Amino acid sequence: MKVLFATCATLPAGDGDEDGLVGALAEVGVHASWVAWGTPVDADLVVLRATWDYPERLAGFLAWCDARPALANPAGVVRWNTDKSYLFDLARAGAPVVPTALAEPGFTDWPDGEFVVKPTVGGGSRGALRVAAGDHATAARHLAELGVRALVQPYQANVDVAGETALVFLGGHYSHAFAKGAMLTPDAELDGSGLYVLERLTGASPSPAQRRVAEDVLDAAAALTGVPRHELLYARVDLVPGADGSPLLLELELVEPSLGFRQADRGAPLRFASAVRAELARR
Repeated sequence: MKVLFATCATLPAGDGDEDGLVGALAEVGVHASWVAWGTPVDADLVVLRATWDYPERLAGFLAWCDARPALANPAGVVRWNTDKSYLFDLARAGAPVVPTALAEPGFTDWPDGEFVVKPTVGGGSRGALRVAAGDHATAARHLAELGVRALVQPYQANVDVAGETALVFLGGHYSHAFAKGAMLTPDAELDGSGLYVLERLTGASPSPAQRRVAEDVLDAAAALTGVPRHELLYARVDLVPGADGSPLLLELELVEPSLGFRQADRGAPLRFASAVRAELARR
């Protein structure tokens, strides 16, 4: 059985997070290698990984995904999840989403206090701007410079202390979690590829409240996309603490998220390999 990890030309073998996965898959009889998305492929399964240049080439990326019947996650899920307006779907389904507004140039309904403006299609925190309270001119200028639809969200100040918690699911089952330090800080910088803001990551043990929210979010996403959660090879639920400390959904990553294998226990790559085997058997 042959699996291809899809990446981008800038990162021909990913960012290093998946270094242990090729060996883990080999142990269960699956050969895995890397390929840049956009190229012809011949594999039993294509797994989206570090395809982080797609926001600038979205139409081509979605067309390439549509042409891959054996794709994880499925192309329909990818199409839904590449635009962060999916957060409105999850909010309507009852998920505790960070308060979010959709903005286009000319938008004026800015939140009180600090807030964030970020493109609806984007990754690695590129294009996301933390705006000081009342600095509407900077926000409007950034929105105009983006030239695309954007999300506007009140900045959750507890992130500066607690960071984000990312809960990772493999084949629909909880696997592990890791913590990310606050991203939108004055010292934030892009990595050498220019594709993502450098992250400060550590392992994490989510609270029961975080586990419940993450499970509910994944159930809601499965219902909205019509894809049973066990058919989602991977999912990452990013939570932040709200003003009262309760977990709020910042993002649900179903396209190409880093899965924090370097911050996880040694069994995580083996759980990923088992999930891939199950996906191959299902097809």
